[in-house]
Amino acid sequence: MKTARDTWLILQYEGGLLVRSPIGIVTLLFQPVAFLLFFTPFLKSVLHAPSYQAAFQIYVPSLLCITGLFGGLFGGFALLAAMRQGVISRFQVTPLSRTGLLLGRELTLVLRVGIQSVLITVLAVIIGLRVRPANFVLALIVLAVTVLLGVSIAYALALAVPNESVLPTLMNGLAQPLSLLAGLLIPLSVAPLWVRDVALWNPWAWTANGMRALFLDHIGASVVWEAAAILAGLALVAVALSARLFSREIA
Repeated sequence: MKTARDTWLILQYEGGLLVRSPIGIVTLLFQPVAFLLFFTPFLKSVLHAPSYQAAFQIYVPSLLCITGLFGGLFGGFALLAAMRQGVISRFQVTPLSRTGLLLGRELTLVLRVGIQSVLITVLAVIIGLRVRPANFVLALIVLAVTVLLGVSIAYALALAVPNESVLPTLMNGLAQPLSLLAGLLIPLSVAPLWVRDVALWNPWAWTANGMRALFLDHIGASVVWEAAAILAGLALVAVALSARLFSREIA
């Protein structure tokens, strides 16, 4: 109970900072909005989609996954900055649990990606996307778990390699192959068989496939629930690992 309460307190604090400074959310929307407007026509031609609505149903979940992938994996820089600026040190003298302190910060990033995803989807709906509200909510939950997995990995790597010169190269080297093997720009259905086999080991590929099924109104598809189970298990392991490293670092 104490960890849950402390997590909520940190989430309230960090979330308040996020709400009071929305410019950060807005600036991060420029690239996904540009991709939504300019890349969808290319995808429609490549996949021979019958309409822009069909193209949006394929591409919008991919775009949300890209936002979650890069937003989560690059979250480690914010943790290093907070540690360098003494923000974490100030919390050390409080009775807050270390796990609650870390998890609250991780969930704030999940919240930020969630807000961005809602805004992107609203724009997509205005220009042609059609998705059931219940399916979209389920897709957001899948995405939230994926972001939690990504930011937990990012925090663990940032704590293991606390070097601002090395970390960007490391994160780029991790994020780019993961995005390609998840079929986030081009669906894996057009990829060679061996690429699809390798992608089975990529959690973000499960996210993309599960979210696409939801956007296509295939809520009962096995990939949706398989993705949810796989991602939840991996997220729990990643959170536990990052929490252990964080507690050791600031002990």
